[in-house]
Amino acid sequence: MLADAPLFAVIPVTDLGRAKRYYHDTLGLTLAREGAEEVVFRCGSTEFGMYETPYGGQAGHTLASWKVADLDTEMAELRGRGVVFEEYDQPGLKTLDGVAEADGMRAAWFKDPDGNVLCVNELHQA
Repeated sequence: MLADAPLFAVIPVTDLGRAKRYYHDTLGLTLAREGAEEVVFRCGSTEFGMYETPYGGQAGHTLASWKVADLDTEMAELRGRGVVFEEYDQPGLKTLDGVAEADGMRAAWFKDPDGNVLCVNELHQA
């Protein structure tokens, strides 16, 4: 059954080579494997893939989120690698220096070169 099967997320990109460089060099992710039509990265005990399509970057919502122990440290490291965090000021979502806080969590969003929305979030321990 699906409840027992691992989930493998896939992110659409318009330029597979450019995306591979960004996710590896800028985000510091580990390349697990690659083929002519797909690149797969390992994050912790999970993996996700990406494939090239002219429709990459068209989703206006978060496609992936990394759960981190220390959001400030992760953001500082990512900023040092050139990542720019998004600022939001809309009903239900307001950021300050890129960080939104609500309901026991802190989160920050950024975009890959295609405009895919990615997130890092820190869950507070109760």
